[in-house]
Amino acid sequence: MKKNLLKKIAIPVKIMLPSIVTIFTLLILPKTNFAQTPFLGTAANFIAFSTDGAVTNTGSSQFTGNIGTNNGPITGFGNVNGVLHNSDGAAAQCAADLLIMYNQLNIATPTFFPSNLLGNGDTLVAGVYKIFSTSTLNATLYLDGKGNPNAVFIFQIQGAFSINAAAKIKLLNGTQACNVFWKVEGVVDMATATYMRGTIVANNAAINMTTNDTLEGRVLSTTGAITFNGVTTAIPTGCGATILTGPASPVLGSAACYAIFSGNGSVTNSGATYVLGDVGTNVGLTSGFDSTKVNGTIHKNPDVSTATCAADLQNIYNYLNIVTPDIELLYPAQFGNNLVLTPHTYLLNSATVLTNIVYLNAQDNTNAVFVIKVNGAFSTSTFSKVILLNGAQAKNVFWKVEGAVNINNNSIFSGTLVCNNAAVSLIAVDSINGRIFTTSGAISSSATIATMPAGSGCAILPISWIYFRGRTMQQNILLEWATANEINNSYFTVEKSSDGNNFKTLATVNPSSQVGSATNKYSIIDEQPNSLNFYRISQTDKYGKKNYFSSIQINMNKEMSVKVKNIVSYEFINIQIADAKPGNASIQLYDMNGAKLFSQKILLAKETSNYKINKPAHTGIYLICIESNGQRLYTEKVMVL
Repeated sequence: MKKNLLKKIAIPVKIMLPSIVTIFTLLILPKTNFAQTPFLGTAANFIAFSTDGAVTNTGSSQFTGNIGTNNGPITGFGNVNGVLHNSDGAAAQCAADLLIMYNQLNIATPTFFPSNLLGNGDTLVAGVYKIFSTSTLNATLYLDGKGNPNAVFIFQIQGAFSINAAAKIKLLNGTQACNVFWKVEGVVDMATATYMRGTIVANNAAINMTTNDTLEGRVLSTTGAITFNGVTTAIPTGCGATILTGPASPVLGSAACYAIFSGNGSVTNSGATYVLGDVGTNVGLTSGFDSTKVNGTIHKNPDVSTATCAADLQNIYNYLNIVTPDIELLYPAQFGNNLVLTPHTYLLNSATVLTNIVYLNAQDNTNAVFVIKVNGAFSTSTFSKVILLNGAQAKNVFWKVEGAVNINNNSIFSGTLVCNNAAVSLIAVDSINGRIFTTSGAISSSATIATMPAGSGCAILPISWIYFRGRTMQQNILLEWATANEINNSYFTVEKSSDGNNFKTLATVNPSSQVGSATNKYSIIDEQPNSLNFYRISQTDKYGKKNYFSSIQINMNKEMSVKVKNIVSYEFINIQIADAKPGNASIQLYDMNGAKLFSQKILLAKETSNYKINKPAHTGIYLICIESNGQRLYTEKVMVL
């Protein structure tokens, strides 16, 4: 009887022992990183590569990194922020390096043996994970580095790997995409709207990415086709990767203080054009600019300054002309269209049209330089934009154009543009955040805002603006502004308009008695506001020169404060609304083409309310609007990464 009882007790103990050991192991393993980073070699520079197989794209896709195959065609790619290598020396070397990487991933000693279903909210720590069959990623998988940025995750999947629609890899506590590796012994299939991180190596099998997929990593196949359709991909940063700096900047000399200049040709303006910086030409006349709207010197006739600038401009052009491109964008007529560029020298070898948006991503290096060389005419579509990301600065962006330049209506342009021996036309341009130069040719502008880049070293402003804002206060509107570094200020002028075009003076305000670096705050009250009000503010120095700062719009029906936060969170854009006039309304999300992507009915109230909007699948600029009874009460641009 006792013997049988012992047997009955012993059996459960044997069963429990492995579980106890596993639990104990899991408790101590997070402190140790068993996985080692494999050798990448030249494969580190590729976003997509097959040793033996076609690499194909359809749809509108964005690629940051080289693309190649050592045996097969490369088809369907538009402008790629990288180099296409087809059966060349670089492809052969990558094939050799990829084989080394695969072998190292394949023999890594496993430390965990999860089920073949990954994700569903599970969190994994660093280590080598081996799955003995086909595997699926569903919903969200968290990879937790436990505060160690060198934590390495290796997944050895001994069969095909499927990533379900909208599945995501999220990195926690220092984990970096450059330290995540997936070795797959079969086809890799990503369904729509997935967000993958890490380097995926498929052995003797294909890799497929489809609509709205995002990859921070690489897709590499030892033998197999790689296909893309409407995806966004980028090589991961970190892990000792080279920090992109771009080429050296040209020496600007005296040209740094000009916003608009021609070495040989008339410079003319019509309409309300605002300029921060000097304007002039070294041969011909400068005309049509309003001195009250130019915060700098208007050189109406050639002088010593324009002669020096012309010589310096020629040196700038000579440098930009000889700097060697490292990436050629093969489809100049398709330039833009949400293309993301990193610090390099780019070549577009024929006439170029900027359509929609081009993003310049400095990857958090504020000294990074971008040079874009256009061997032909350069034009933009209406509402085109050059958007600076992650530390990119307009003073470090240079465009060299061998042909006529036409920057179209409502465009936003960034950088110093040097046109060679051709005319430049600026018509109703929203903003030039940089400089417009031509070595020889006329420049014409109309209703344009041109601002010399910050950090140019040209001291022009007699004050530093901090803010100009307004808010409703019962039946009135309170207007407030603040400045610093007031040295030569005579007075402020606040103007008002009901249509945004025809302004009249609302008030003039004398400056504070404090000068120098002190912060000065001012306010006035508009006791007779319209339903819709436009205000702008300017400052006039003691020599009579006027400097406009900014314009604001205030709707008397809008009695709320809105905060948009966490816009780069994994899944949501968070919106907070407070102090609203009670009533029915809706939150709308639009893309920059005006297409409505989301709508949610809400009830406005005085109390603070929080709302969540699903983050759009694609990176880019979006508009968040709050509307009520057909009237737009609030509009905010947001960047989704």
